[in-house]
This record gives sequence, structure tokens and C-alpha cells, in this order.
Amino acid sequence: MLITISVLVYAQEEILSRFARGRCDDTMNTMTTIAVVLVVILVSMTLHEAMHGFMAYWLGDSTAKEQGRLTLNPIHHIDPFLTLILPLSLAIMGLPVFGGAKPVPFNPERVRGGEWGAALVALAGPLTNFVLAFICFGLYALVTPSSVLTTAVGVNLGFFVFNMLPIPPLDGSRVIYALAPEFVRRGMEFVENYGVMLVFVIVLLASSTIGVLMTTAVSAIIQLFAMIFGISVG
Repeated sequence: MLITISVLVYAQEEILSRFARGRCDDTMNTMTTIAVVLVVILVSMTLHEAMHGFMAYWLGDSTAKEQGRLTLNPIHHIDPFLTLILPLSLAIMGLPVFGGAKPVPFNPERVRGGEWGAALVALAGPLTNFVLAFICFGLYALVTPSSVLTTAVGVNLGFFVFNMLPIPPLDGSRVIYALAPEFVRRGMEFVENYGVMLVFVIVLLASSTIGVLMTTAVSAIIQLFAMIFGISVG
């Protein structure tokens, strides 16, 4: 799971202030907000990665289980470089903050369904974030409006939208791979060899554009959730 924290924060600032306005009475100071966002990211990241592994296992591949990744312990999903060193270094240098979790291993050759099975493994992560966002929005709408719930909605929808971008090695690229002709697949495999660096370069050069894209997409999904639960958001 790759995440671009600076873009996520951009989306939060642009959307969640409007989302919460008028229904959310509680406010959080800066340090509390940072703490809540980090906890939500950790929980959401863990569930995202674990569901990749559980889906692969359900489809016949035990690679993740053999490597101890079928767990909800976040420590097992933290990559020292991607999760800690890279985002901290970028933050210190004043660059867009980018990072990710340790990728869950799976063997496409052992997954039932061929490329579509592999696509399901990829989709399991972002769809988990989508479901989490939907549940948190439901709690916000039906039980109690709170800044924690709006943060959970925003972070999980941010993860969903970003990871569904069809850029290797993001999860959305697996769906394109399953649909694509052979020559396109070969090109995607070549790009995937440089995938993390490619995504980082795109984030570095176009963080504002990606932020606007994510803001638009997340806002549209929030409006859809609001229609389903019969409430009005800003």
C-alpha cells in the first residue's frame, strides 16, 4: 500500500472542513489532530494490507500466511524505509511526504482465477478502506458526529482513491492488467520495476494536481454516502 501523506492532508483540509461544518461540535487542536490522523492511518494501513493477504489465502495462495502477514498486528506491516525513514526524510527536507507499508507478498501463479484472481487480491485492500469509510460515515450520520469519524472517513477514502490510480504498482493497475492485451501487460511489467520511484516522482511533480483529483473524487463519494444516509454535508 502506497500513500502520499501530503496529498492526503491536502484533501483533508479541502474536504473535511466542509464535511464536518454544521454537524460536528467537537474540535481538535493541531497535536491532537496529528495524533488522530496517525492512529487512523496505522489502523487503516494494517487492515488494508491484511486483507490483501487474506484474499490471496482465500484464493489458494498461502505465501502471506507463510511469511506471517495474515495478522492485524501493525508491526508486521511496517517497512522501515517506506513507512519510517522515507516520509520522515522528505518531511525534514520540506518535500511532499510520501510513504507506504510493507507490500504483502503473493504468488499470482498460485491464486485461483489467474489475472482476475490477482486483481481481486489487489482490490481487497482499497475496497477495505472504502468499506471502513462507509461504516465510519454511517456512525457519523446515525450515531454521533465527531472529528475522529470525519478523519477516518477522509483518510480511508484518500487511501481508496490514491491506491485505485492505474499506475503500477498501485492496486488499481492490477485491474487494468487483467483487462489489457499482452503488449500492454509487458509495458506495465516494465514500469512496475520502477513503480515506487515512478509514483514518488509523480507525487513530487504533481502533488497539487493529485490533491485536486483526490479532493474531487473523495468529495463525490462523500456526497454519495450523504444521499444514502439521508443527511446534508457542506
